[in-house]
Amino acid sequence: MIKFPDCKINLGLHVINKRKDGFHNIETVFYPVQWNDALEINTPKRLRKQKVSFSSYGLLIDGKCENNLCVKAYHLLDADFDLPPVTIHLLKNIPMGAGLGGGSADAAYTINLLNEKFELGLTLKQRQSYAAQLGSDCAFFIDKVPALASGRGERLKKLSLDLTGWHIVIVHPAIHVSTADAYAEVKKRGKTEGNNKLEYIIQQPVAKWKKLLENDFEFSVFQKHPKIKLLKQQMYELGATYAAMSGSGSAVFGLFKEEPQLPAAFKRLKHYSGRL
Repeated sequence: MIKFPDCKINLGLHVINKRKDGFHNIETVFYPVQWNDALEINTPKRLRKQKVSFSSYGLLIDGKCENNLCVKAYHLLDADFDLPPVTIHLLKNIPMGAGLGGGSADAAYTINLLNEKFELGLTLKQRQSYAAQLGSDCAFFIDKVPALASGRGERLKKLSLDLTGWHIVIVHPAIHVSTADAYAEVKKRGKTEGNNKLEYIIQQPVAKWKKLLENDFEFSVFQKHPKIKLLKQQMYELGATYAAMSGSGSAVFGLFKEEPQLPAAFKRLKHYSGRL
């Protein structure tokens, strides 16, 4: 069975405060984008000593196989359902350390694939509960509909936000932004009220987002990595109606009314261009 995990962008990201458990409370809007990996799960003809075999292609994935989120997703379900052995093949196309949630998407799609393949009968909420154990934004990819995320990012509220017809350009500048460092350096805004709440701002026309819709990580990340700030400026110079860094970086995206002609500087970097 083959599935194609999507990535996501963050439309606004408010860092509210730091929690006692060391995580941060945030508010953000997750929106799915069809920049895909490819994930295949099969049952081997012969039983293996290990229950799961993992291989990856495309972009190089750092770390040991057993630490990959796809493998962790398998073991999470295997502990409750004693799953048959599987082989997992991942074609990695979504850049890592980019704020696009590629690894989380792969983990969530692994849960969905295993549920479908072995007829586990898990409900949407049950699958989201498993996914939330693997990462703060994993649960979003179980259903991948636009959502307002709060808590660590695992509390999801569906939104009637439709950007169909908009053209998106995403550029990854090959800069790794440490999520831990980004959270350590970001200024916490505290609780938001009324017109400052993200749920209100996101309902405004896209043309107003430039002045209203903020990613709190941008100030500190841009100071440390001016090339990322330059990418955002270049998006607006190219004609974007709205542009921002996704998550804690380092990918930058722009929303355009029409498909733009990408400059050579963008084409030299890992990038995606397509309709939402």
